[in-house]
Amino acid sequence: MTDPVETPPVPPVPPAAGVELADGEWHRLHPATPLLRGGIALIAVAGIIIANLRERLLDFFIGIPGYEGDPIDFLIAEGLVPLALVVVLVAIALFVAGFYLSWRMHTFRITDETVEVRSGILFRTNRRGRLDRIQGINIVRPFFARLFGAARLEISVAGNDGNVKLDYLSSANADALRREILRRASGTKERTAAAPAAAASNGRLVEQRVAELIAPELDPSLAPPTSVVTMHPLRLFASTILSTGFIFFILLLTAGIVAATLSRELFAFFGIVPALLGIGSYLVNRIVKSLRYSIAATPDGVRVGYGLLSTSNETLPPGRIHSIAVRQQLLWRPADWWEVHVNRASQSSAQGAAGQRNTTILPVGSRADVIKVLELVLPDLLEGDRRALVEAGLEPAREGDGYTTSPRRAAVTHWFSWRRNGFALQPDAVVLRRGRVWRELVVVPTPRMQSVALYQGPLGKLLRLVSVQIHTVAGPITARISGLDAEDGSAFFRDVAATAVAAAKVDQTHRWRSGESLA
Repeated sequence: MTDPVETPPVPPVPPAAGVELADGEWHRLHPATPLLRGGIALIAVAGIIIANLRERLLDFFIGIPGYEGDPIDFLIAEGLVPLALVVVLVAIALFVAGFYLSWRMHTFRITDETVEVRSGILFRTNRRGRLDRIQGINIVRPFFARLFGAARLEISVAGNDGNVKLDYLSSANADALRREILRRASGTKERTAAAPAAAASNGRLVEQRVAELIAPELDPSLAPPTSVVTMHPLRLFASTILSTGFIFFILLLTAGIVAATLSRELFAFFGIVPALLGIGSYLVNRIVKSLRYSIAATPDGVRVGYGLLSTSNETLPPGRIHSIAVRQQLLWRPADWWEVHVNRASQSSAQGAAGQRNTTILPVGSRADVIKVLELVLPDLLEGDRRALVEAGLEPAREGDGYTTSPRRAAVTHWFSWRRNGFALQPDAVVLRRGRVWRELVVVPTPRMQSVALYQGPLGKLLRLVSVQIHTVAGPITARISGLDAEDGSAFFRDVAATAVAAAKVDQTHRWRSGESLA
């Protein structure tokens, strides 16, 4: 009789990368956080003040009546240098102690349901965000923080001022935490095995920092190259020159020069300098903030990255975009360039691409780029025959293009755009086409609708015209179509309401990977 074979014990599964910081316990931020959150600026300001006002400061603290020379010479002559050094060291020690206490008291924890941050020495604050209400996760790497290998992790949560920021973490921990938080928010089941850990680098510290500075923001393994949309710097520069803001800047500058020349008074020009600085800084930010721009699809949503020295890349999970607008400025029409904006339930505190709010996900792109971005954001929108519907929304109106347009009598209120003004309703999205001079295509996913309204003013009643507005979260996009025939608008109103209710019942995008198990 043979002895039974003993099964060797199964070794415990090591925690995946990032899980050690998401174990529900309180953890501290990067040790350089106090320095990165204002310590360097405070030291610089203190140095400037001391360098320029040292006579007044020494006279205030020591008091040297009748002495008009350099106080440093006086300290040397009187043998007070040791005492002065002691005072300086005490002041530095107090600053260091304050920063250290601030770092010690600033902690965070991540559970299966929430992310929570506590901070403050005298006055304590506590911020908490639910994982099922996450609208996006942004990793910002300011240039100076990148030198320390640190990054700021900002978790955007639905609601006003509901964002939770972890500034700063090590760059590797920030990336790992983003993956882990998105995994939990997606509804994925618990891992059955640990994710492969990143290989430890044996290089020197300087070499590691250089590698981080030149590394791409988007890991090539996360998205196939065919799904990545980039932006050429020359197109960005040319689109800025052809933008309405740049034209207004040139006109304002010309008007100021002419006014100063005719009046022979420089004050006529100085009056517009604040406006010129404001517009000029916006145009410069548009270029600088959009360098190295990319947008791509990842397993946990769309990843938008941009920035040259200070970089930012944000992941927008599925179902978090409430409306999309594709717009074309007048001077962009010969080149067929467009820009894409979105409405979201929350806003990141960091500026987005083009130096604007984080509602601009494509500052400028060709028609092919726009179609690819729409495929990334709403993949079901361009399936089958619906692709032709979206492409027709970027073109002038044609017979049989799938849109219900305004009647001819709407030309009274819509002089140029009544032929192109129209709508199309799909089971998962409402598509609105507006404008002839400044073209715009608005897409609202039906599960994201909050309500729909029908309007008719006195003139509309006379002309038998109505307006329909689809309400979503606040943002740069207003999903309103006006100048519709009264019967078409009323039928559209009823159909949109019914479609929105049906779509909301079957929507599962808030748990976009529910049922999966990560190996």
